[in-house]
Amino acid sequence: MKQPATQPGHQRASVESLRNRPSARVLVIGGGINGLATFRDLALQGVDVALVERGDYCSGASAASSHMIHGGIRYLENGEFRLVKESVAERNGLLRIAPHYVKPLQTTVPIFSTFSGIVSAPLRFLTHKSGKPQERGALLIKVGLALYDSFSRDGGTVPRHRFLGRKKALAALPQLNPDLKYTATYFDASVHDPERLALDVLRDGLDAGPHARAANYVEAVGFDGGAVLLRDGVSGEEFSFQAEVVINASGPWTDLTNTALGQRSALMGGTKGSHIVLDNPDLLAATGGREIFFEHNDGRIVLIYPLKGKVLVGTTDIDADPAEPAVCTDDEVDYFFELVKHVFPAVSVRRDDIVYRFSGIRPLPGHGDLEPGFVSRDYRIVPTALGSGTMLSLVGGKWTTFRALAEHLATEALDLLGAARTVSTAGMPIGGGSGFPVTDASMQVWVADNSRELGRARALQLLERYGTRATGLIEELAEAGDDRLHNAPDYSVQEIARLARTEHVVHLLDVLQRRTSIAFTGGASTALLEELAALLAGVLGWTEQQAENEVQAASEILRTVHGVQLNPRQVNAGM
Repeated sequence: MKQPATQPGHQRASVESLRNRPSARVLVIGGGINGLATFRDLALQGVDVALVERGDYCSGASAASSHMIHGGIRYLENGEFRLVKESVAERNGLLRIAPHYVKPLQTTVPIFSTFSGIVSAPLRFLTHKSGKPQERGALLIKVGLALYDSFSRDGGTVPRHRFLGRKKALAALPQLNPDLKYTATYFDASVHDPERLALDVLRDGLDAGPHARAANYVEAVGFDGGAVLLRDGVSGEEFSFQAEVVINASGPWTDLTNTALGQRSALMGGTKGSHIVLDNPDLLAATGGREIFFEHNDGRIVLIYPLKGKVLVGTTDIDADPAEPAVCTDDEVDYFFELVKHVFPAVSVRRDDIVYRFSGIRPLPGHGDLEPGFVSRDYRIVPTALGSGTMLSLVGGKWTTFRALAEHLATEALDLLGAARTVSTAGMPIGGGSGFPVTDASMQVWVADNSRELGRARALQLLERYGTRATGLIEELAEAGDDRLHNAPDYSVQEIARLARTEHVVHLLDVLQRRTSIAFTGGASTALLEELAALLAGVLGWTEQQAENEVQAASEILRTVHGVQLNPRQVNAGM
């Protein structure tokens, strides 16, 4: 469902920067995490680069992740050793360069047999056919985790996996299915706020200088006269934009973008993955603060994951058409409830517990008859001629490897431009990860320096949300005030106003779903939507009718796409 064609009372500076100077050496199409990271990399090299995104930043496939930064242990079964090696290196790197959003994640695998899968797993490895579902037993998982340790340990800083027998496993997690025989526990990483991490990546690129420009709600709709035709999704106006290199980073919509540019392709074959977010204190307690990562009885690898005081359950893997909206269906919800029952049989979950549901299409390559679970999660870059220049189409990619992928993609663009790489992003802090306090001593210093005006609890809350970029916000709030929203008291009027001014907010849903976690955690209400719309109207110049349109559109999308039943009296008591 489309957003309303709300026209702010003033032109968006980001679009005007493209319209007033309608050329760049590189144009990136797609503002998901891979497009944004490529934009950042090129901007840091000093390249004249522009990016356009047809929706909001990080609102497509990148918004539908399982919130994990992981090495991909299950990719070992596919023989994707290069991808696993790169993934664990990037996971370990992100823990250092984005510590404000990427955190270690203790992961436990419940195991119900000892020898199952010893015959079928090698056949899956060799043929990439799933055949009759057969559980992976303890011996097979032990071999996989030992191999994973060899890739993953980061010089010994990541703990080795460990196995527990039934008695000790149930002592640690008493609500687990008592039929299990073992548990295996290892460490990966999580990203609690992927959309905010993506915004940090964008801002790093924009902060590199005026040679880097980006605009959301701008779509590439054609190619004519040697230029890409862009359409402003807010005003409907179209204008031409020239570039020597065009990078198509539009994820599962890569073929659709290529077709719009007159370069029909058949590169993609994405699958749909859905999730639900549950407000269920018993299930949250049962996880013991760990991700429960396991194989369901159909052979699908699934997860139950405590997140922001709620529980995320996912995911499915179903062939999907990127031209159609991806929506989490009732059948998928039934599937999720079955897998919860499989692992925590004594914990009751109901549909009323669901506060949010979401679905997205993975940007996977075309795979013919290959089972969806065996489609490669690796990425490749496909060059084609576009007018007198070159288009690079990205096929594949995932959250964990976004920095390395962007480095590869940017290097290919630099080669086409005859330019040399001057900066490496390896080890370079991202956004609010720069100077983030990672020791108790450094945390005490940061809190002492930033809690004088707003208090310790508020300073820590803002540090968790924005990393060290919270410092500028704290300084502003100390001057302007910090008046809490009536219907979402974890946020203040001045905090939301700053987000609207500085983070490319165009629609109400941009705030509800991506600048904050309000919708994800079940904090949306009709009263809150109306309060936020009135606030945003003052910042963005909406008329009263435009604000009303935004409330209606947001309500409809939350209801039909995300299963949110708005309660007029609901108040968000915290995140």
